[in-house]
Amino acid sequence: MFSALKPLPTDPILGLMAAFKQDTNPNKIDLGVGVYKDEQGNTPVLRAVKKAEAFRLENETTKSYIGLAGNLDFCQKMESLLLGEHKALLANRVRTAQTPGGTGSLRVAAEFIKRCNTNATVWVTTPTWANHISLFEAAGLGVKEYPYYDYENKDLLFNEMIDTLKSVSKGDVVLIHACCHNPSGMDLNAEQWEVFAELAKDVGFTVLVDIAYQGFGTSLDADAAGLRLLADTVDELIICSSCSKNFGLYRERVGACSIISENAATADVSNSVLLSVVRSIYSMPPAHGADIVATILGSNELTQEWHQELDEMRGRINEFRGLIKTRLAEAGVEQDFSFIERQHGMFSFLGLNKEQIERLKTEYAIYMVGSSRVNVAGISHGNMDYFVNAMVNVLK
Repeated sequence: MFSALKPLPTDPILGLMAAFKQDTNPNKIDLGVGVYKDEQGNTPVLRAVKKAEAFRLENETTKSYIGLAGNLDFCQKMESLLLGEHKALLANRVRTAQTPGGTGSLRVAAEFIKRCNTNATVWVTTPTWANHISLFEAAGLGVKEYPYYDYENKDLLFNEMIDTLKSVSKGDVVLIHACCHNPSGMDLNAEQWEVFAELAKDVGFTVLVDIAYQGFGTSLDADAAGLRLLADTVDELIICSSCSKNFGLYRERVGACSIISENAATADVSNSVLLSVVRSIYSMPPAHGADIVATILGSNELTQEWHQELDEMRGRINEFRGLIKTRLAEAGVEQDFSFIERQHGMFSFLGLNKEQIERLKTEYAIYMVGSSRVNVAGISHGNMDYFVNAMVNVLK
């Protein structure tokens, strides 16, 4: 049986990670992998997480299964984090299942969509997170793209986006990033969110919101403003969330899939299908990471400390967005990099061509993916001069 298999290409980011690890250049910089890094280039365990883990170690009393929906306290607290005191919660229209990370949430959502409409097509932004398309196709769903990022002007193709989505079928699903768009960093503004929400209501397509970076853009509430507006406007909504970035729980794989239905009775039906999907994929989620999040959000002291740490991470990212722009201009680079400050989250396209990207890697050991998407958090005060000098040389 196995002899019939053909080798598949390595994921570009995973290949980049492997090449970076093998590089012996002491000045090497990894701008490819999508994790937060501090000034020393580490991805730290948050202080609030450490304290929550210590509490859990001391107070955990069982290793029994936690059920299909996972930690129900975690699910309730995630709903509040995402939606605030939204009318959908007050009307008992929201159901949530804990999932193994944001990727697990998306796969659960894909299978849920398939149960709702076997012929559904999922529309994603051009570009989008590379794994989106394969996740939906693996569930047997068709995937199409709609215009989003303007590579030439470093902005949104918003009018083109809306014109395309006007023709989406009622039974289809449109995926949109709530904030910190991966990979472009370009987000909708408040007025654009209003236009999009009204379009979803008028056309009747279902919106799937991917919110993997809440708190990494402007603030926890501001980053969820578009999501909450959608929940105000449409009767049905799918939300895929992740705690990898804002809680730093990458390897714990903590996420959630939330379904907002038209009423409480329909929500119960949706929940039964959602849990059936969970049962058929992984049966029950792991406990550790969700317990950490629930412990933090259940403690005023730990929540306050987490907010402070989240502010520090977001502040560092935004600081280096400004520094990259300023330092490149001071070094005499004629290309305008001011767009970096208009973007949100960890990612940005630098607008480099393939030759320039290859030179950065081979001559300077600076690693980024082939689209020139960079993780801004990979820059530090310690490597800024080296990065700027390399950019000046390859942009000549």
